Amino acid sequence: MKASIAGAIVANTLFMRGASFLLGGLKHHVQQYNRTNARVQAGLLFLASVALMIPSAVSGSESATSAAFVGQLSVGLSVLLIVTYGLGMLSSPKTHKELFAAAVHDSDEGEPSWSTGLTLSTLAGVTLLVALVSEIFVESVQKAAETFGMTPAFVGFVVVALVGGAAEMASAFSGARKDRLDLSVGIALGSSAQIALFVAPVLVLLSYVIAPTPMDLVFWPGAVMMVLLATLTATLITNSGRSTWFVGVLALMVYAIFAMTLYLLPPQAS
Repeated sequence: MKASIAGAIVANTLFMRGASFLLGGLKHHVQQYNRTNARVQAGLLFLASVALMIPSAVSGSESATSAAFVGQLSVGLSVLLIVTYGLGMLSSPKTHKELFAAAVHDSDEGEPSWSTGLTLSTLAGVTLLVALVSEIFVESVQKAAETFGMTPAFVGFVVVALVGGAAEMASAFSGARKDRLDLSVGIALGSSAQIALFVAPVLVLLSYVIAPTPMDLVFWPGAVMMVLLATLTATLITNSGRSTWFVGVLALMVYAIFAMTLYLLPPQAS
Protein backbone atom coordinates (compact mmCIF):
# COMPACT_ATOMS: atom_id res chain seq x y z
CA MET A 1 0.00 0.00 0.00
CA LYS A 2 2.65 2.53 1.05
CA ALA A 3 4.88 1.62 -1.89
CA SER A 4 2.04 2.23 -4.34
CA ILE A 5 1.21 5.57 -2.68
CA ALA A 6 4.79 6.82 -2.90
CA GLY A 7 5.13 5.35 -6.38
CA ALA A 8 2.02 7.16 -7.60
CA ILE A 9 3.36 10.48 -6.30
CA VAL A 10 6.70 10.00 -8.04
CA ALA A 11 5.19 8.61 -11.26
CA ASN A 12 2.79 11.54 -11.62
CA THR A 13 5.45 14.10 -10.77
CA LEU A 14 8.22 12.74 -13.01
CA PHE A 15 6.93 10.24 -15.55
CA MET A 16 3.56 11.80 -16.40
CA ARG A 17 4.92 15.31 -16.46
CA GLY A 18 8.16 14.41 -18.23
CA ALA A 19 6.36 12.42 -20.91
CA SER A 20 3.90 15.28 -21.40
CA PHE A 21 6.76 17.74 -21.92
CA LEU A 22 8.44 15.32 -24.33
CA LEU A 23 5.34 14.53 -26.40
CA GLY A 24 4.22 18.14 -26.50
CA GLY A 25 7.70 19.40 -27.28
CA LEU A 26 8.11 17.04 -30.23
CA LYS A 27 5.09 18.70 -31.87
CA HIS A 28 5.45 22.28 -30.61
CA HIS A 29 8.78 24.13 -30.49
CA VAL A 30 8.23 25.81 -27.11
CA GLN A 31 5.24 25.42 -24.82
CA GLN A 32 4.10 27.66 -21.99
CA TYR A 33 2.11 26.97 -18.85
CA ASN A 34 1.06 28.79 -15.69
CA ARG A 35 4.21 28.97 -13.60
CA THR A 36 2.39 30.15 -10.48
CA ASN A 37 0.07 27.16 -10.40
CA ALA A 38 2.93 24.72 -11.02
CA ARG A 39 5.07 26.21 -8.26
CA VAL A 40 2.20 26.16 -5.77
CA GLN A 41 1.60 22.48 -6.53
CA ALA A 42 5.33 21.80 -6.17
CA GLY A 43 5.25 23.62 -2.83
CA LEU A 44 2.41 21.38 -1.65
CA LEU A 45 4.45 18.34 -2.65
CA PHE A 46 7.42 19.63 -0.69
CA LEU A 47 5.21 20.02 2.37
CA ALA A 48 4.05 16.42 1.94
CA SER A 49 7.67 15.28 1.62
CA VAL A 50 8.52 16.94 4.93
CA ALA A 51 5.48 15.29 6.54
CA LEU A 52 6.71 11.90 5.32
CA MET A 53 10.30 12.47 6.40
CA ILE A 54 9.59 13.39 10.02
CA PRO A 55 7.81 10.17 11.12
CA SER A 56 10.35 8.06 9.25
CA ALA A 57 13.21 9.91 10.95
CA VAL A 58 11.89 9.49 14.50
CA SER A 59 10.64 5.91 14.20
CA GLY A 60 13.97 4.21 14.95
CA SER A 61 12.86 2.69 18.22
CA GLU A 62 10.54 -0.31 18.25
CA SER A 63 9.26 0.30 21.77
CA ALA A 64 5.58 0.64 22.55
CA THR A 65 6.13 4.26 23.57
CA SER A 66 7.74 5.05 20.22
CA ALA A 67 4.97 3.26 18.32
CA ALA A 68 2.30 5.24 20.15
CA PHE A 69 4.17 8.48 19.49
CA VAL A 70 4.51 7.74 15.78
CA GLY A 71 0.82 6.90 15.59
CA GLN A 72 -0.20 10.15 17.26
CA LEU A 73 2.24 12.10 15.11
CA SER A 74 0.89 10.49 11.93
CA VAL A 75 -2.69 11.40 12.87
CA GLY A 76 -1.72 14.99 13.65
CA LEU A 77 0.25 15.35 10.41
CA SER A 78 -2.61 13.82 8.43
CA VAL A 79 -5.00 16.45 9.77
CA LEU A 80 -2.55 19.24 8.91
CA LEU A 81 -2.07 17.91 5.38
CA ILE A 82 -5.81 17.63 4.74
CA VAL A 83 -6.37 21.17 6.05
CA THR A 84 -3.57 22.48 3.82
CA TYR A 85 -4.98 20.68 0.80
CA GLY A 86 -8.41 22.18 1.48
CA LEU A 87 -6.97 25.68 1.80
CA GLY A 88 -5.02 25.18 -1.41
CA MET A 89 -8.21 24.17 -3.22
CA LEU A 90 -9.88 27.28 -1.83
CA SER A 91 -7.14 29.67 -2.97
CA SER A 92 -7.02 28.43 -6.56
CA PRO A 93 -10.61 29.00 -7.75
CA LYS A 94 -11.73 31.50 -5.10
CA THR A 95 -9.35 33.99 -3.51
CA HIS A 96 -6.61 34.17 -6.15
CA LYS A 97 -8.14 32.67 -9.27
CA GLU A 98 -6.52 35.30 -11.52
CA LEU A 99 -3.09 33.87 -10.67
CA PHE A 100 -4.08 30.33 -11.62
CA ALA A 101 -5.84 31.02 -14.92
CA ALA A 102 -4.66 28.87 -17.79
CA ALA A 103 -3.45 30.32 -21.03
CA VAL A 104 -6.25 30.96 -23.51
CA HIS A 105 -5.77 29.41 -26.95
CA ASP A 106 -7.40 30.58 -30.12
CA SER A 107 -8.91 27.13 -30.61
CA ASP A 108 -10.87 27.58 -27.37
CA GLU A 109 -13.06 30.29 -28.85
CA GLY A 110 -16.45 29.14 -29.97
CA GLU A 111 -16.20 25.72 -28.32
CA PRO A 112 -19.38 24.58 -26.56
CA SER A 113 -19.20 24.52 -22.76
CA TRP A 114 -20.91 22.13 -20.37
CA SER A 115 -22.95 23.19 -17.38
CA THR A 116 -21.41 22.75 -13.93
CA GLY A 117 -23.88 20.02 -12.99
CA LEU A 118 -23.28 18.02 -16.15
CA THR A 119 -19.52 18.40 -15.82
CA LEU A 120 -19.46 17.22 -12.19
CA SER A 121 -21.82 14.32 -12.91
CA THR A 122 -19.74 13.17 -15.86
CA LEU A 123 -16.54 13.52 -13.87
CA ALA A 124 -17.95 11.50 -10.97
CA GLY A 125 -19.19 8.72 -13.25
CA VAL A 126 -15.96 8.49 -15.20
CA THR A 127 -13.92 8.52 -11.98
CA LEU A 128 -15.87 5.56 -10.58
CA LEU A 129 -15.49 3.58 -13.80
CA VAL A 130 -11.79 4.32 -14.06
CA ALA A 131 -11.24 3.37 -10.41
CA LEU A 132 -13.04 0.05 -10.92
CA VAL A 133 -11.20 -0.84 -14.11
CA SER A 134 -7.84 0.28 -12.67
CA GLU A 135 -8.32 -1.85 -9.55
CA ILE A 136 -8.99 -4.99 -11.60
CA PHE A 137 -6.18 -4.21 -14.01
CA VAL A 138 -3.68 -3.44 -11.25
CA GLU A 139 -4.31 -6.74 -9.49
CA SER A 140 -3.77 -8.67 -12.72
CA VAL A 141 -0.61 -6.77 -13.62
CA GLN A 142 0.79 -7.12 -10.10
CA LYS A 143 0.44 -10.90 -10.20
CA ALA A 144 1.98 -11.06 -13.66
CA ALA A 145 4.91 -8.89 -12.59
CA GLU A 146 5.63 -11.10 -9.60
CA THR A 147 5.52 -14.15 -11.89
CA PHE A 148 8.26 -12.58 -14.01
CA GLY A 149 10.48 -12.23 -10.93
CA MET A 150 10.20 -8.49 -10.40
CA THR A 151 11.01 -7.30 -6.88
CA PRO A 152 8.08 -6.28 -4.64
CA ALA A 153 9.52 -2.77 -4.40
CA PHE A 154 9.57 -2.42 -8.20
CA VAL A 155 6.07 -3.84 -8.58
CA GLY A 156 4.53 -1.57 -5.94
CA PHE A 157 6.50 1.58 -6.70
CA VAL A 158 6.65 1.42 -10.51
CA VAL A 159 4.31 -1.12 -12.10
CA VAL A 160 1.24 -0.55 -9.93
CA ALA A 161 1.71 3.24 -9.99
CA LEU A 162 2.01 3.42 -13.78
CA VAL A 163 -0.89 1.07 -14.47
CA GLY A 164 -3.13 2.72 -11.87
CA GLY A 165 -2.55 6.16 -13.38
CA ALA A 166 -2.91 5.12 -17.02
CA ALA A 167 -6.18 7.01 -17.56
CA GLU A 168 -4.83 10.27 -16.11
CA MET A 169 -1.65 9.90 -18.13
CA ALA A 170 -3.61 9.49 -21.37
CA SER A 171 -5.44 12.76 -20.65
CA ALA A 172 -2.20 14.57 -19.78
CA PHE A 173 -0.44 13.34 -22.91
CA SER A 174 -3.38 14.30 -25.11
CA GLY A 175 -3.44 17.79 -23.62
CA ALA A 176 0.28 18.27 -24.22
CA ARG A 177 -0.01 17.23 -27.86
CA LYS A 178 -2.81 19.79 -28.29
CA ASP A 179 -0.58 22.52 -26.81
CA ARG A 180 -2.66 22.64 -23.62
CA LEU A 181 0.27 22.22 -21.28
CA ASP A 182 -1.57 23.88 -18.40
CA LEU A 183 -3.95 20.93 -18.45
CA SER A 184 -1.12 18.39 -18.50
CA VAL A 185 0.82 20.07 -15.70
CA GLY A 186 -2.36 20.47 -13.66
CA ILE A 187 -3.20 16.78 -14.00
CA ALA A 188 0.33 15.62 -13.17
CA LEU A 189 1.11 17.84 -10.20
CA GLY A 190 -2.51 18.05 -9.06
CA SER A 191 -2.77 14.26 -8.89
CA SER A 192 0.49 14.03 -6.96
CA ALA A 193 -0.62 16.68 -4.48
CA GLN A 194 -4.02 15.02 -4.09
CA ILE A 195 -2.45 11.65 -3.25
CA ALA A 196 0.15 13.13 -0.89
CA LEU A 197 -2.03 15.64 0.94
CA PHE A 198 -5.45 14.02 0.81
CA VAL A 199 -5.53 10.33 -0.12
CA ALA A 200 -2.68 9.17 2.13
CA PRO A 201 -3.82 11.21 5.19
CA VAL A 202 -7.42 10.05 4.76
CA LEU A 203 -6.22 6.43 4.65
CA VAL A 204 -4.34 7.02 7.90
CA LEU A 205 -7.45 8.39 9.62
CA LEU A 206 -9.77 5.73 8.21
CA SER A 207 -7.39 2.97 9.31
CA TYR A 208 -8.33 3.73 12.91
CA VAL A 209 -11.96 2.99 12.06
CA ILE A 210 -12.10 0.21 9.48
CA ALA A 211 -8.62 -1.36 9.25
CA PRO A 212 -7.37 -4.25 11.42
CA THR A 213 -4.30 -2.21 12.41
CA PRO A 214 -3.77 1.58 12.27
CA MET A 215 -1.71 2.95 9.41
CA ASP A 216 1.05 5.52 9.97
CA LEU A 217 3.11 7.82 7.77
CA VAL A 218 6.36 5.89 8.25
CA PHE A 219 7.57 5.01 4.76
CA TRP A 220 10.64 3.08 3.62
CA PRO A 221 13.55 5.60 3.70
CA GLY A 222 14.32 5.00 0.03
CA ALA A 223 10.75 5.86 -0.93
CA VAL A 224 10.84 9.05 1.13
CA MET A 225 14.10 10.08 -0.56
CA MET A 226 12.64 9.46 -4.02
CA VAL A 227 9.54 11.50 -3.23
CA LEU A 228 11.73 14.36 -2.01
CA LEU A 229 14.00 14.22 -5.06
CA ALA A 230 10.99 14.08 -7.38
CA THR A 231 9.60 17.18 -5.66
CA LEU A 232 12.90 19.03 -5.99
CA THR A 233 13.07 18.06 -9.67
CA ALA A 234 9.55 19.37 -10.21
CA THR A 235 10.47 22.62 -8.47
CA LEU A 236 13.58 23.12 -10.60
CA ILE A 237 11.85 22.61 -13.93
CA THR A 238 8.94 24.96 -13.14
CA ASN A 239 11.04 28.11 -12.73
CA SER A 240 10.53 29.43 -16.25
CA GLY A 241 6.95 28.46 -17.11
CA ARG A 242 8.25 27.30 -20.50
CA SER A 243 9.05 23.81 -21.68
CA THR A 244 10.78 21.98 -24.51
CA TRP A 245 11.06 18.29 -25.27
CA PHE A 246 14.48 18.04 -23.60
CA VAL A 247 13.06 19.21 -20.26
CA GLY A 248 10.79 16.19 -20.45
CA VAL A 249 13.76 13.96 -21.13
CA LEU A 250 15.47 15.20 -17.96
CA ALA A 251 12.44 14.38 -15.81
CA LEU A 252 12.09 10.96 -17.43
CA MET A 253 15.76 10.18 -16.81
CA VAL A 254 15.37 10.89 -13.10
CA TYR A 255 12.41 8.50 -13.05
CA ALA A 256 14.41 5.91 -15.00
CA ILE A 257 17.16 6.08 -12.36
CA PHE A 258 14.61 5.33 -9.64
CA ALA A 259 13.04 2.49 -11.64
CA MET A 260 16.39 0.88 -12.45
CA THR A 261 17.44 1.05 -8.80
CA LEU A 262 14.25 -0.62 -7.61
CA TYR A 263 14.40 -3.27 -10.34
CA LEU A 264 17.92 -4.31 -9.31
CA LEU A 265 17.36 -3.86 -5.59
CA PRO A 266 17.61 -7.11 -3.58
CA PRO A 267 14.18 -7.99 -2.06
CA GLN A 268 15.51 -7.96 1.50
CA ALA A 269 16.74 -4.37 1.09
CA SER A 270 13.22 -3.01 0.49
